[in-house]
Amino acid sequence: NIWEARTIAALAKKSGLATQMGNQGHSTDGMRETCEWIWAGAIGTVKEVFAWSGGNRWNPTLTGQPTTPGGEGGAPVPEGLNWDMWQGPRETRPFDPAYVPVAWRDFWDFGNSNIGDFACHDLDAACWALDLVDPSLVSFSGAGMGPGMGPDGCIGYYHFPANDKRPEVKVTWYDGGLKPPKPDGWPTDQPLPGRGVLFIGDAGVLFCGGAGGAPKLIPESRMADFKKPEPTLKRVASHHRNWLDACKGGEAAGSEFGYGAKLTELALLGALSLRMGKAIRWNAADMKAIDLPDADAIIKENYREGWEIQA
Repeated sequence: NIWEARTIAALAKKSGLATQMGNQGHSTDGMRETCEWIWAGAIGTVKEVFAWSGGNRWNPTLTGQPTTPGGEGGAPVPEGLNWDMWQGPRETRPFDPAYVPVAWRDFWDFGNSNIGDFACHDLDAACWALDLVDPSLVSFSGAGMGPGMGPDGCIGYYHFPANDKRPEVKVTWYDGGLKPPKPDGWPTDQPLPGRGVLFIGDAGVLFCGGAGGAPKLIPESRMADFKKPEPTLKRVASHHRNWLDACKGGEAAGSEFGYGAKLTELALLGALSLRMGKAIRWNAADMKAIDLPDADAIIKENYREGWEIQA
């Protein structure tokens, strides 16, 4: 629901409230160093990024939704769970324990699969360092998708046109245990970690851990003579402290909803491509998937009565 992400960001801005997305890695020193090194030209001009997360489906035994809207049956609702409220704006359906506490993420009615879970963490460094917003093309494919469910794993591509800050950039996303090829200079006896980001520049390669991990140059022998640039980004004590300081009248938090909504939109475009089974040519200004009118119902979903957003 891209409309919802944009609407909530606009409402937050209008209200003046202090907000902070829960992508905790945004507040790490490692995230800031990654940006500073790239901005200082440590690997030259970056034109390609590979990001990966090891997440699989939260409940790999399921092949479809355990219950459907308006269906019958289901299991007894546990004491203390308000099942009607838990479902929020979605159509009501019978309860099943497979939904809670975490596997709701697997189902399109409630979550957005691994890309929805992890992109806001593991694409954050790339988006911040390279100003990655409004891709023109997004194409994802996944394996093991059941009715109403996300895949066991997927590969996706984003194309970001050139802007006044950088040339065009291609980003490739992997999850479900899938990973990119090792870059030149990576030790042959070491696998890529379960989660991370590779920035490919015309003068080298930079790796950082997912969700704000520290950067290093590849091959690591380059680190011996590398002089780290002077810090240009303010360091913060923690993600929660950064938000609390904003709540108390300080400067806006680093991942306030205006920034967070842009990350969210990238994740949702990947989910949209998976759900449509097609590449998305994205018109960001009009919030439209070009020549895919069926995507409109996902870009702006219907709300159950009583749950509408008053924007």
